[in-house]
Amino acid sequence: MRGWMLGMAAAAMPCVAHAQARPDQQAFFGLYKELVETDTTLSAGSCTQAAAQIGARLKAAGFADADIVPFSVPEHPKEGGIVAVLKGADAQAKPVLLLGHLDVVEAKRADWARDPFKLVEEDGYYYARGTVDDKAMAAVWADTLIRLKQAGKPPRRTIKLALTCGEETTFAWNGAQWLVANRRDLIDAEFALNEGGGGRTEQDGTRKLLAVQVGEKAAQNYTLTATNAGGHSSVPKPDNAIYELADAVKAVQGYDFPARFTDTTRAFFKASAATMPPQAQEAVARLLANPQDAQADAIVSRDATLHSTLRTTCVATLLNAGHAENALPQKAAANVNCRIFPGETVDATLAQLQRLAGPKVKVTANQPVRPTAVPPTLDPKIIGPMKALAAKHFPGLPLVPLMSTGATDGVFFGGIGMPVYGAPGIFIDKDMGGIHGLNERIRVKSLYDGRDYLFDLVKAYAG
Repeated sequence: MRGWMLGMAAAAMPCVAHAQARPDQQAFFGLYKELVETDTTLSAGSCTQAAAQIGARLKAAGFADADIVPFSVPEHPKEGGIVAVLKGADAQAKPVLLLGHLDVVEAKRADWARDPFKLVEEDGYYYARGTVDDKAMAAVWADTLIRLKQAGKPPRRTIKLALTCGEETTFAWNGAQWLVANRRDLIDAEFALNEGGGGRTEQDGTRKLLAVQVGEKAAQNYTLTATNAGGHSSVPKPDNAIYELADAVKAVQGYDFPARFTDTTRAFFKASAATMPPQAQEAVARLLANPQDAQADAIVSRDATLHSTLRTTCVATLLNAGHAENALPQKAAANVNCRIFPGETVDATLAQLQRLAGPKVKVTANQPVRPTAVPPTLDPKIIGPMKALAAKHFPGLPLVPLMSTGATDGVFFGGIGMPVYGAPGIFIDKDMGGIHGLNERIRVKSLYDGRDYLFDLVKAYAG
């Protein structure tokens, strides 16, 4: 997160890297390293293998076969996942679900300074693809179940673990979506903890923001297509498919969807306004009172992240046009990636894009069409333990509710009435630690401190 979100007032808490000093940290590191070094890219890797490795560790910790459920479908044998259940003592208490994904974004060895699938510790960081997204959390959740099982006494309420594949690639088979549609019994819970929250540090390691994700946008891709009979390039004509597409893309670029608030974003702006310059503070107050205040919106939206937090956004990400260098284009197409604000729909966004594109350009919603995001409530039963433990583990650091401007697998659970919260605790650098980019990394201390916080958090919910 950038801008004001990173400028939240906080106590100076420098992070210093350390080795695995405790025996339980050493055991966790073995699990984490194995998971990170297992290639789970869609092109060449196997989530099924990673899930099997987690399953073997759970079984070695004492889980019965009946409590470990690997899953996949014949059409996607390498995109499987795993569900594990630690039964609680109170059958009346609804379970808690720990959700994470095993798949990672593609990583080309030639582009990286280090082998992306070899965990390297260097200058206080762990480097490799997935060190953060999302194998840090997936490893912590699996490790948490193992530690609770090895404690010998069942928790009061049941704890479930679901590690899935397909989160990082829109067109991939998605394990979380499949579980919701086909095996709800395996993952049914009062609420779920997922990625999306966490914390941010400055370049010097000072912790500046601790956040819980409460709601997210829905990701949806659209295709804008202009078609034409084409012809010889020596005889240009006004109705050129590339120009028509370019006009449509520029119209999308120049349009701002209306500003909106959810309970979460309203709470976020109220909490963060105090850290802003006076002009921005005033603009936030005006915008909270009247989301249609265009002047206030313009001031707040100077920060790109705040601009995105206020509304649906759509941006061109791919272009494909023409068929020969000496021919007028017969077809020109652009992919427009939208992040749809909670409560707004894919169809309404499609209609707005079509109005912007005009009659000469056709707009279609790409498959798959994801569900509309349903924001959870700021439930004190959920947020309260997070705050209490934050005061213990990260004293002086406020816990802020955020709506993710991205999207996670949590979007699939809103339709079945299960709230999903992005858990705080794992801090990453201000530049996002190379997530989805080159040389992904996490501070060693941040990983182990986050593990301690999340373990205590699950224990607090489990009773």
